[in-house]
Amino acid sequence: MTLGWQLYVFIIVIGSFITHFLFLRWTSRYKTDDKPGTGNTTGHRWDGDLEEYNNPLPRWWLNLFQLTVVFGIGYLVLYPGSGIYDGVLDWSQEQQYAEQVAAAEAGYSEIFAAYAAQDLTALQQDDKAMTAGLNLFGNNCAQCHGSDARGAFGFPNLTDDDWLWGDASEQISATIRNGRNGIMPAWGVALGGEAGVTNVAHYVRSLSGLEHDSELANAGQAQYGLFCVACHGAGGEGNTLLGAPNLSDDIWLYSSNLDTIQAIIDQGRNNQMPAFGDSLSEDKIKVLTAYVKQLGQ
Repeated sequence: MTLGWQLYVFIIVIGSFITHFLFLRWTSRYKTDDKPGTGNTTGHRWDGDLEEYNNPLPRWWLNLFQLTVVFGIGYLVLYPGSGIYDGVLDWSQEQQYAEQVAAAEAGYSEIFAAYAAQDLTALQQDDKAMTAGLNLFGNNCAQCHGSDARGAFGFPNLTDDDWLWGDASEQISATIRNGRNGIMPAWGVALGGEAGVTNVAHYVRSLSGLEHDSELANAGQAQYGLFCVACHGAGGEGNTLLGAPNLSDDIWLYSSNLDTIQAIIDQGRNNQMPAFGDSLSEDKIKVLTAYVKQLGQ
């Protein structure tokens, strides 16, 4: 936080304390000796005879408010909150979080170190290891792939046998550790505009047996061979080295309807899987790999 913002917070905080304290002192000067049911009223009346009297707050109530001001000052002495002073205790939520994470990691490290000595097959047969993998998946992967790992629009289903980057243990580990960046370039201009995009889209649908226009598909076959075959293969079988999806099955990351396919061909797509190598230890990545691989089995 810059010095300007620090001063801004300081002025607001200290000003609030001063104005509240002065206001409470000012209102506490007013006293009344009126007996209940007598004295000045505010002029408000309900149900004919129910009136609101203009009496000061009870003394104990005002004293309680003043104690909250004293408590607030004591809090600012001990903890950060004034904007320019960190407090006597030198506490911060970032420091507390870091300490809690360090303590948790110290406790978990022994558990995951024991899993490091096992191969993936043994881990998949270890119920405790798979429970740990489930927890890792829930904390790091479920936000995109779903708690049931079945994915969503634009996020792969991890429970089937279709893998963009391959289902080998090394490939799954690399994906978790380093992340992935799948790039589908835009081909609209290269294909000559809407007509060429439509032709290729119909041919792509024909590869997986979807309903298509045969005449348009035949026209798009040659263009597919020029622009698409290098990544997706002659038969649309895909390429796990490039993360190019299989176009010949019934699994579609962004839907198989004609409009969606045309939009992808025309404008391209850029998918990114974040890297978890900095936030997960190698032992955790190994357990998570075993869990994810088991999902596809």
